Amino acid sequence: MVLGVLIVLSLDAGPVAAQAKSSWTLEQVLKQLDKESKSFRSLNAHVERTKVTVVVNDRSTETGQIWVRGDNKMLLETNPPEQRVVLRDGDKLFIYNPRVKQLQEIDLNEYQAVADQFLLLGFGSSGGDLKKGYLVTLQGEQTLDKKKVLLLELTPKSEKVRNYFAKIHLWLDTASWLPVQQKFFETGSGDYLEIRYTNVTRNPKIPDSRFKKLWPRGVTKTKIKPQA
Repeated sequence: MVLGVLIVLSLDAGPVAAQAKSSWTLEQVLKQLDKESKSFRSLNAHVERTKVTVVVNDRSTETGQIWVRGDNKMLLETNPPEQRVVLRDGDKLFIYNPRVKQLQEIDLNEYQAVADQFLLLGFGSSGGDLKKGYLVTLQGEQTLDKKKVLLLELTPKSEKVRNYFAKIHLWLDTASWLPVQQKFFETGSGDYLEIRYTNVTRNPKIPDSRFKKLWPRGVTKTKIKPQA
Protein backbone atom coordinates (compact mmCIF):
# COMPACT_ATOMS: atom_id res chain seq x y z
CA MET A 1 0.00 0.00 0.00
CA VAL A 2 1.10 3.56 -0.61
CA LEU A 3 1.43 4.22 3.13
CA GLY A 4 4.28 1.74 3.34
CA VAL A 5 6.10 3.66 0.62
CA LEU A 6 5.50 6.97 2.38
CA ILE A 7 6.91 5.61 5.64
CA VAL A 8 10.11 4.65 3.83
CA LEU A 9 10.32 8.15 2.38
CA SER A 10 9.95 9.85 5.75
CA LEU A 11 12.89 9.29 7.77
CA ASP A 12 15.23 16.37 17.25
CA ALA A 13 12.99 18.83 17.67
CA GLY A 14 14.13 21.44 20.16
CA PRO A 15 12.70 21.76 23.63
CA VAL A 16 9.00 22.43 23.95
CA ALA A 17 7.71 24.56 26.79
CA ALA A 18 5.31 23.08 29.30
CA GLN A 19 1.78 22.80 28.02
CA ALA A 20 -0.58 25.57 29.06
CA LYS A 21 -4.33 25.69 29.12
CA SER A 22 -5.49 26.91 25.73
CA SER A 23 -7.39 30.13 25.25
CA TRP A 24 -8.68 28.55 22.05
CA THR A 25 -11.44 25.99 21.71
CA LEU A 26 -11.23 23.20 19.15
CA GLU A 27 -14.18 24.70 17.27
CA GLN A 28 -12.35 28.05 17.01
CA VAL A 29 -9.17 26.37 15.77
CA LEU A 30 -11.01 24.43 13.07
CA LYS A 31 -12.88 27.54 11.93
CA GLN A 32 -9.61 29.47 11.74
CA LEU A 33 -8.05 26.69 9.65
CA ASP A 34 -11.05 26.86 7.31
CA LYS A 35 -10.39 30.57 6.90
CA GLU A 36 -6.62 30.27 6.47
CA SER A 37 -6.89 27.45 3.93
CA LYS A 38 -8.64 29.78 1.48
CA SER A 39 -5.59 32.05 1.26
CA PHE A 40 -2.88 29.37 1.27
CA ARG A 41 -0.99 29.14 -2.01
CA SER A 42 2.53 27.96 -1.24
CA LEU A 43 5.26 27.39 1.35
CA ASN A 44 9.04 27.19 1.58
CA ALA A 45 10.89 25.98 4.69
CA HIS A 46 13.97 24.31 6.10
CA VAL A 47 13.06 20.79 7.20
CA GLU A 48 14.57 18.34 9.67
CA ARG A 49 13.17 14.80 9.66
CA THR A 50 14.08 12.29 12.37
CA LYS A 51 13.03 8.64 12.43
CA VAL A 52 13.28 7.10 15.91
CA THR A 53 13.41 3.33 16.43
CA VAL A 54 12.65 3.03 20.13
CA VAL A 55 13.67 -0.57 20.86
CA VAL A 56 17.29 -0.01 19.75
CA ASN A 57 17.35 3.72 20.55
CA ASP A 58 18.31 4.56 16.97
CA ARG A 59 17.82 8.05 15.51
CA SER A 60 18.21 8.74 11.81
CA THR A 61 18.08 12.41 10.81
CA GLU A 62 18.11 14.23 7.50
CA THR A 63 17.85 17.94 6.72
CA GLY A 64 16.97 19.89 3.64
CA GLN A 65 14.57 22.32 1.99
CA ILE A 66 10.91 21.84 1.11
CA TRP A 67 8.73 23.72 -1.36
CA VAL A 68 4.95 23.19 -1.41
CA ARG A 69 2.38 24.62 -3.77
CA GLY A 70 -1.38 24.36 -3.40
CA ASP A 71 -1.85 22.63 -6.75
CA ASN A 72 -0.50 19.29 -5.44
CA LYS A 73 3.16 20.06 -6.06
CA MET A 74 5.86 19.37 -3.50
CA LEU A 75 9.65 19.24 -3.72
CA LEU A 76 11.96 18.01 -0.96
CA GLU A 77 15.73 18.22 -1.45
CA THR A 78 17.84 16.72 1.33
CA ASN A 79 21.45 17.49 2.11
CA PRO A 80 24.50 15.18 1.94
CA PRO A 81 25.52 12.60 2.96
CA GLU A 82 22.12 11.00 2.24
CA GLN A 83 21.22 13.39 -0.53
CA ARG A 84 18.00 12.74 -2.45
CA VAL A 85 15.16 14.47 -4.22
CA VAL A 86 11.47 13.76 -3.60
CA LEU A 87 9.12 15.38 -6.10
CA ARG A 88 5.32 15.30 -5.92
CA ASP A 89 3.55 16.34 -9.11
CA GLY A 90 -0.18 15.63 -8.93
CA ASP A 91 -0.67 11.87 -8.74
CA LYS A 92 3.01 11.12 -9.43
CA LEU A 93 5.78 10.87 -6.87
CA PHE A 94 9.44 10.72 -7.90
CA ILE A 95 12.33 9.74 -5.64
CA TYR A 96 15.84 10.31 -6.97
CA ASN A 97 18.98 9.01 -5.27
CA PRO A 98 21.97 10.70 -6.94
CA ARG A 99 24.53 8.52 -5.16
CA VAL A 100 23.38 5.40 -7.03
CA LYS A 101 21.67 7.24 -9.92
CA GLN A 102 18.36 5.58 -9.19
CA LEU A 103 14.94 7.11 -9.88
CA GLN A 104 11.67 5.67 -8.61
CA GLU A 105 8.34 6.81 -10.07
CA ILE A 106 5.35 6.03 -7.86
CA ASP A 107 1.78 6.17 -9.15
CA LEU A 108 -0.37 7.55 -6.33
CA ASN A 109 -3.57 7.56 -8.42
CA GLU A 110 -6.50 6.57 -6.19
CA TYR A 111 -4.26 6.93 -3.12
CA GLN A 112 -3.78 10.64 -3.73
CA ALA A 113 -6.05 11.66 -0.84
CA VAL A 114 -4.11 9.38 1.50
CA ALA A 115 -0.81 10.73 0.22
CA ASP A 116 -1.98 14.28 0.95
CA GLN A 117 -2.38 13.39 4.62
CA PHE A 118 1.29 12.52 4.97
CA LEU A 119 3.05 14.62 2.35
CA LEU A 120 1.03 17.79 2.81
CA LEU A 121 -0.57 17.50 6.25
CA GLY A 122 -1.22 20.98 7.64
CA PHE A 123 -0.13 22.84 4.51
CA GLY A 124 -3.37 24.57 3.66
CA SER A 125 -5.49 21.87 5.33
CA SER A 126 -8.90 23.18 6.30
CA GLY A 127 -10.63 22.31 9.55
CA GLY A 128 -13.11 20.33 7.48
CA ASP A 129 -10.26 18.33 5.93
CA LEU A 130 -8.94 17.39 9.36
CA LYS A 131 -12.38 16.45 10.71
CA LYS A 132 -13.03 14.29 7.66
CA GLY A 133 -9.89 12.23 8.07
CA TYR A 134 -9.30 12.28 11.82
CA LEU A 135 -10.75 12.46 15.28
CA VAL A 136 -9.27 15.79 16.35
CA THR A 137 -8.49 16.89 19.90
CA LEU A 138 -6.87 20.09 21.08
CA GLN A 139 -4.06 19.30 23.51
CA GLY A 140 -3.30 22.90 24.50
CA GLU A 141 -0.94 25.79 23.84
CA GLN A 142 2.86 25.57 23.92
CA THR A 143 5.92 27.57 22.97
CA LEU A 144 8.21 26.06 20.35
CA ASP A 145 11.19 27.97 18.93
CA LYS A 146 9.82 31.08 20.65
CA LYS A 147 6.57 30.73 18.71
CA LYS A 148 3.13 30.32 20.22
CA VAL A 149 1.77 27.04 18.93
CA LEU A 150 -1.34 24.92 19.29
CA LEU A 151 -0.96 21.16 19.59
CA LEU A 152 -3.57 19.02 17.86
CA GLU A 153 -3.79 15.25 18.27
CA LEU A 154 -5.14 13.48 15.19
CA THR A 155 -6.42 9.91 15.34
CA PRO A 156 -6.99 8.49 11.83
CA LYS A 157 -10.55 7.38 11.14
CA SER A 158 -9.46 4.96 8.43
CA GLU A 159 -8.61 1.50 9.74
CA LYS A 160 -6.06 1.07 6.97
CA VAL A 161 -4.30 4.24 8.03
CA ARG A 162 -4.40 3.18 11.70
CA ASN A 163 -2.57 0.00 10.73
CA TYR A 164 0.43 2.24 10.13
CA PHE A 165 -0.07 5.23 12.44
CA ALA A 166 -1.91 5.16 15.75
CA LYS A 167 -1.96 8.95 16.02
CA ILE A 168 -0.34 12.12 14.74
CA HIS A 169 0.64 15.24 16.67
CA LEU A 170 0.50 18.51 14.75
CA TRP A 171 1.95 21.77 16.13
CA LEU A 172 0.50 24.86 14.41
CA ASP A 173 2.04 28.34 14.58
CA THR A 174 -0.77 30.71 15.58
CA ALA A 175 0.83 33.51 13.54
CA SER A 176 1.02 31.68 10.20
CA TRP A 177 -1.32 28.74 10.87
CA LEU A 178 1.24 26.44 9.30
CA PRO A 179 2.99 23.45 10.90
CA VAL A 180 6.18 23.97 12.86
CA GLN A 181 6.32 20.31 13.81
CA GLN A 182 4.62 16.97 13.07
CA LYS A 183 5.02 13.67 14.89
CA PHE A 184 3.75 10.39 13.44
CA PHE A 185 3.42 7.54 15.95
CA GLU A 186 3.67 4.13 14.28
CA THR A 187 1.15 1.52 15.37
CA GLY A 188 2.40 -1.25 17.63
CA SER A 189 6.12 -0.51 17.67
CA GLY A 190 6.27 2.78 19.56
CA ASP A 191 8.56 4.13 16.83
CA TYR A 192 7.88 7.59 15.52
CA LEU A 193 8.75 10.07 12.81
CA GLU A 194 9.31 13.69 13.80
CA ILE A 195 9.38 16.49 11.23
CA ARG A 196 10.37 20.01 12.17
CA TYR A 197 9.97 23.13 10.00
CA THR A 198 11.98 26.33 10.45
CA ASN A 199 12.46 29.52 8.44
CA VAL A 200 8.95 29.02 7.12
CA THR A 201 7.73 31.41 4.41
CA ARG A 202 4.02 31.48 3.64
CA ASN A 203 2.87 32.11 0.07
CA PRO A 204 6.22 32.76 -1.63
CA LYS A 205 6.20 32.90 -5.42
CA ILE A 206 7.37 29.46 -6.58
CA PRO A 207 7.76 29.19 -10.36
CA ASP A 208 6.79 26.08 -12.31
CA SER A 209 10.49 25.58 -13.08
CA ARG A 210 11.13 24.67 -9.43
CA PHE A 211 9.13 21.48 -9.93
CA LYS A 212 10.56 20.62 -13.37
CA LYS A 213 13.42 18.23 -12.66
CA LEU A 214 15.70 17.09 -15.46
CA TRP A 215 17.13 13.78 -14.33
CA PRO A 216 20.70 13.15 -15.51
CA ARG A 217 21.61 10.61 -18.14
CA GLY A 218 22.36 7.08 -17.07
CA VAL A 219 19.67 7.03 -14.38
CA THR A 220 18.04 3.67 -13.63
CA LYS A 221 14.28 4.27 -13.57
CA THR A 222 11.77 2.04 -11.83
CA LYS A 223 7.99 2.48 -11.89
CA ILE A 224 6.10 1.46 -8.76
CA LYS A 225 2.35 1.13 -8.37
CA PRO A 226 1.51 0.70 -4.68
CA GLN A 227 -0.76 -2.20 -3.89
CA ALA A 228 -3.75 -1.96 -1.54
